[in-house]
Amino acid sequence: MGDFKRLVVWNEAHNLTIDLYTRSSRFPSLERFGLTAQIRRAAASIGANVAEGCGRDGAGDMRRCFRIARGSVYELEQHLMLARDLNLLTRDEWAVFDRRVQRLSRMLAGLLRMSTT
Repeated sequence: MGDFKRLVVWNEAHNLTIDLYTRSSRFPSLERFGLTAQIRRAAASIGANVAEGCGRDGAGDMRRCFRIARGSVYELEQHLMLARDLNLLTRDEWAVFDRRVQRLSRMLAGLLRMSTT
């Protein structure tokens, strides 16, 4: 597939991860090894798996990585809802992040469709 850094989906995932690292740094220190770590891990996993998929030789391996990335999107969505419900994110902050997560989900679904042709 080539250079992952040229993919819009990777750039979106990368930028979202940076923004979530920045925002989660204001979570209570008590959440450092809890929700903060879970959000960061799930977000970082999206871009990492897209990058890994681009480096795979076989289409099957590539699609597997893209499916893992999409699973991380769903995991991130759950963690962000929990952060909202625990008042670690405002509803407005959550809404912005949620729109970005939904966009990533759609982009990954498209990437998976393209990788089967």
